[in-house]
Amino acid sequence: MKPILRDFPYSFETERLTIRGPLPGDGLELHTAVTESQTELKPWLPWAVDPLDAERYEVRVREGQLKFLAREDLWLMLLLKGTDTIIGGSGLHRIDWEVPRFEIGYWVRTGYGGNGYITEAVQAITDFAFDTLDARRVEIRCDVLNKRSAAIPRRLGFVHEGTLLAEARDHLTNELRDTMVFAKVRPD
Repeated sequence: MKPILRDFPYSFETERLTIRGPLPGDGLELHTAVTESQTELKPWLPWAVDPLDAERYEVRVREGQLKFLAREDLWLMLLLKGTDTIIGGSGLHRIDWEVPRFEIGYWVRTGYGGNGYITEAVQAITDFAFDTLDARRVEIRCDVLNKRSAAIPRRLGFVHEGTLLAEARDHLTNELRDTMVFAKVRPD
């Protein structure tokens, strides 16, 4: 089946969060969230080094919606339930529908870290991948120095499959960096 023909929900909820794909109009709130969080995000996420202006975030949101609908990349906004407040972002990326296999990425808005929101979101997204998208494999990758990020998959029972040595260049220093790979696998 062509990925674009796969039907699944555009949003779902947890106890405290609404998790949904990007919608037109999200650009300004996303711009505010990333700008507030730039200092904490910049060491780990190249796109946070020079935040876009609000209009360019709106363009990115609309492009993200197109990719979601085409089933090429499932970018997800994390909102406090019952509000329009974006408290972070996540998604299912590097999709291989033949397996099916997904990689979860995530970030949290400054002021919302340490409250379990990302753990709650990643658990729900993992469940969504396995239960709704019929995933066989879900991965989380992070820099070995990003201890807070690595704590999430460990807390959720992902297996640390290994560390890829000299796998990427640091976007700020150009030094070689190592990447940890965590995964959950559902057998056939």
